Amino acid sequence: MNNIIKEFPGVKALGGVSFKVKKGEIHALVGENGAGKSTLMKVLSGVYPYGTYTGSITVEGKVQNIQNTSDAEKAGISIIFQELSLSSNLSIAENIFMGDEPTKGMLIDWDSMYSRANELLELVGVRLDSNVLVKNLGIGHQQMVEIAKALRTDSKILVLDEPTSALSNSEINMLMNLLEKLRDQGVTCIYISHKFDEIFRIADRVTILRDGQTIDTLSIDSLNESMLINLMVGRDLNQRYPERKRGTGKGNPILELKNYSLFDYKEGKERLHKINFSLHQGEILGIAGLMGAGRTELVSSLFGAFNGKSEGQIMIDGKEIKINCPQDAMKQGISFITEDRKNLGIFPVLSIKENMVIANLDNIPGKVMVQESEEKLLCNLFVDSLQIKIGSTENKITSLSGGNQQKVILGRWLMRKPKILILDEPTRGIDVGAKYEIYSIINRLVEHGVAVIMVSSELPEILGMCDRILVMKDGTITGEVLQEEATQEKIMSFAVGGSV
Repeated sequence: MNNIIKEFPGVKALGGVSFKVKKGEIHALVGENGAGKSTLMKVLSGVYPYGTYTGSITVEGKVQNIQNTSDAEKAGISIIFQELSLSSNLSIAENIFMGDEPTKGMLIDWDSMYSRANELLELVGVRLDSNVLVKNLGIGHQQMVEIAKALRTDSKILVLDEPTSALSNSEINMLMNLLEKLRDQGVTCIYISHKFDEIFRIADRVTILRDGQTIDTLSIDSLNESMLINLMVGRDLNQRYPERKRGTGKGNPILELKNYSLFDYKEGKERLHKINFSLHQGEILGIAGLMGAGRTELVSSLFGAFNGKSEGQIMIDGKEIKINCPQDAMKQGISFITEDRKNLGIFPVLSIKENMVIANLDNIPGKVMVQESEEKLLCNLFVDSLQIKIGSTENKITSLSGGNQQKVILGRWLMRKPKILILDEPTRGIDVGAKYEIYSIINRLVEHGVAVIMVSSELPEILGMCDRILVMKDGTITGEVLQEEATQEKIMSFAVGGSV
């Protein structure tokens, strides 16, 4: 890709980016949110067609004028986005061959399709029946189906955008082994990730983007983590977590759960069993545990956003309350940022301004209709205070990077001046610079008395940010650790075995 320039209204996303990859290598593409990584890959894969950008794309010496994703596939390019694009109510085989089903005469050749799908699943190293519906698969196996779908087209170049953001450690290992296998077979992989351990484990070379410009392309062997951060953010970032005075967790609790259990209507089973904990004003309470431990079920049910029946007591300021829906939680001063930004966090058809004020319309002046001038004023206030990088608040929220979308969602809930802020994976898919900014915002809130619950799968984040840490396993709390006593080993021993 040579001298790629791509502009959106008021924003130059790519300012002349050049990017070269070799056949049969795993090439990492890194940069802060908004650096242009995803935009560059959308140009490469035909999401942004030829003519909407300037510059040229050459594959194996041949110039490509890619108009759509089908043209990209014909050129041997496949992309797997961070948010998977499978149809949940169709089978694995139907997803793999969607739009290109094998036929026998005028009819689909189902036997051939399922047989070839099983061969592709075997190729990516998973033992699944291709008749199984995608909705019955975990995220890790869905990721493998996406890769099998890409290999169906004999891809020469496979682009993976944040492929491990929702995977467990075992699923990450499965993916890494597959990518190494594909590299040995001559497939080129472009790997976008904010996780440095994965980059240093899997990549041969790395290209760094910053502010829509190519900074450098280097062998991974010539870099260390500090050097890579410096190239990404343009400055030294010696501290990954901003300092603050730690909360004590003492005094009267603002929130208490007593023998709290949760029954899942959809699955027909208990998700949480007799949970007991307290949360105090001005502290960050971390919740750790492996995938499936019940962390998300716990925090979403506290916001009234889980379809199940709860038992036990929820106490706020010493008074028992009932939370049956998000409106109940909001009235109690609870705000919640979901882990699923794409499906549950943003409203993709709405503007940045509309996304930010949507939970606050009852607080914006206007006798019959909300005053647009007041909306804009309030929105701009939070855009400035949260340092959100935008062209205009009237632009669609989908025009923003993941980190800036997360700041918009954060602004939405901060407008409500919460007493309790629940954060479920608040920095998933966000670069190291944007993470530091979000951590700083969280710390400022805590210093002003807000109580924070933080769920995170990243143990360094839990250790770096939280005053106390609860560890969950199989829907129960197996341990509580103070920050000064916490280690990754101690947390993992509670998460795996339930005891130290």
